Amino acid sequence: MGTVEHTLKCPICQDLFTDPVALPCGHNFCLSCIRVVWNADVSEVVPFFCPECQIFLPSNLTLKVNTSLKEKVKDFTINGPVTMGLSTMAPSRPTTPSPTIHCDHCIETASVAIKTCLTCDASLCQAHALLHQQREALREHTLVEVTGDPLSLKCKEHREELKLFCMEDRVPVCCLCVLVGLHKDHQATQLHKACSDFKKSVAVFRERISDKYSRIRVVLDGDERLMMQIIDTEETYMTEWLEAQRGIMEAHIKEIDNLRASSKSLLKETNDLRFLWQITAQSLGKPLDLPPIGEVDRDLCDLERMRTVERLVDDLSVALSQHLPRMWSYLTTPTLDPKTAHPKIDVSQDRKQVCWSKQPHDEAPGSWRYDTQYSVLAQEGINTGQHYWEVLVQEKPYWLIGVTTGPAPSEDRTAQNIPSLGVNKSFWCIYHGDGQYLACNDEQEKQLPVGLKRVRKLGILADFHKGELSFYDADTLTLLHRFSLQSTEPLYPMLNPCIDVDGLNRQPLTLFWLRDNYKCHVNTEEGKQ
Repeated sequence: MGTVEHTLKCPICQDLFTDPVALPCGHNFCLSCIRVVWNADVSEVVPFFCPECQIFLPSNLTLKVNTSLKEKVKDFTINGPVTMGLSTMAPSRPTTPSPTIHCDHCIETASVAIKTCLTCDASLCQAHALLHQQREALREHTLVEVTGDPLSLKCKEHREELKLFCMEDRVPVCCLCVLVGLHKDHQATQLHKACSDFKKSVAVFRERISDKYSRIRVVLDGDERLMMQIIDTEETYMTEWLEAQRGIMEAHIKEIDNLRASSKSLLKETNDLRFLWQITAQSLGKPLDLPPIGEVDRDLCDLERMRTVERLVDDLSVALSQHLPRMWSYLTTPTLDPKTAHPKIDVSQDRKQVCWSKQPHDEAPGSWRYDTQYSVLAQEGINTGQHYWEVLVQEKPYWLIGVTTGPAPSEDRTAQNIPSLGVNKSFWCIYHGDGQYLACNDEQEKQLPVGLKRVRKLGILADFHKGELSFYDADTLTLLHRFSLQSTEPLYPMLNPCIDVDGLNRQPLTLFWLRDNYKCHVNTEEGKQ
């Protein structure tokens, strides 16, 4: 279907032909599209050209509708690809088509827009987008990917383009913001330059961190080589000393053996005169004064140096264990359960994001939810080991994030069996409301001294070994608050994007997950002491 449909589309507007005309070079275009590209009627004397092959055409060119191609488009529109000898397959699952945005400048036909001009506040088809690039007066206009809400990319106060970046408040601003607005006299730079600088900074940080790890590896490798050299050298000297001791003992034994052999030979002598003469000559008649062969002193063979080396390595291991494993080693990403979502919030298809719904929807069959909270729970509960996850809140003014107990999957999830939130100790959370942070549990609330710096990423660590639930500023790993966990029931991570008013709190809550090939170790051991 795609190949046939492609041949029936205008190369300019990327939509099915409307009154297709054929140029001498063989390329076809909608009559209105080619007129927009040429920006003139065919009666005018201008250098016409083909947008596809770029060849120049005669100035007296007369455009005629390609009736054969027009009939094919009509047949395709009415009957689809089946009448053209093609078969189609039903999709494996229903898909929700994205809303089509049409060109605001096309009057005769509804052309699909491919770009949005922020300067004109208008969406443009391919022909009008090309016109923006060709006309001198329009070249400075800002073209972005097509969007149905161009005002969302502009300053909410002045309705101007966000061309600058305030270095003090770290937010995109318009020119009026810097001249007369809230960011007056603030240092600002061009938006594209700020983006480029941030990318360079990220690259620099990546390189610096990699360099620091390289230096750590060099230090560890050098320490390992030193310890192995100490052990090898100690082994060499110990071996040499033992060999020397063995040589001394062997010479002593040989001397004793020679004496025994001489004494044994003398005892066989039968001539008394010769016997006495040999005893006198060899001084064998005197008492022997040979030192006894003693044992090697065990202290001299003690491996004290080896034990010292092992102790130093143990000290290094203890020093590293104070910082390892990192809290991020337990990083996991819960999967949200749409069945637990309130009807007025939307859960993304990948179940990693939740936001206030623009259009409240009916509850799906079999769905269940907690009380009247605008929240959604994770699909899996946790009750052992250590678990850490992060939620991106960015600039969202209102949100509530925490954990709560929930009924087991086998229990009846009816309204009577669903516990109410906020009236018992089955609910631990951090609430943010317009710059204020509250730690909530049961009916108790505690204001947290977070300071002026807003938390953009909230980290939650559930440590069932210690019986603690901790909340962190995930960017700085600064502890915000710690609860004592006494519940034996499984806990479910919970996200509440809170109600939206006038579009100010429509931003989503997003679960953080690693997008590279590195795998985090998750400690799920049970009963670990």
